[in-house]
Amino acid sequence: MAKALTKSQIAATLSEQHGITKKQATDVLDSLAQLAYKNAKNTFTLPGLGKLVLVNRKARQGRNPATGATINIPAKRVVKFRVAKAAKDAILGGK
Repeated sequence: MAKALTKSQIAATLSEQHGITKKQATDVLDSLAQLAYKNAKNTFTLPGLGKLVLVNRKARQGRNPATGATINIPAKRVVKFRVAKAAKDAILGGK
């Protein structure tokens, strides 16, 4: 399996494709990430890729795998990324 692209590799590819410097491409990636962090509470959508959403998880019972003892897992808020249908179809192939 191929290795994941690094931030610098992504910036280099963007800079080549759009005729900008690597520094500008890195700044765009950083500002996009900051924008996503800031707006994730209201759902942040990257068109064609997916969206970041906040989800409330309920409290539940779990098991300690080492001892088998039942433990209580408290309720909490988590961030999830929901992949867009267009991205799924492009990656996995449409039906």
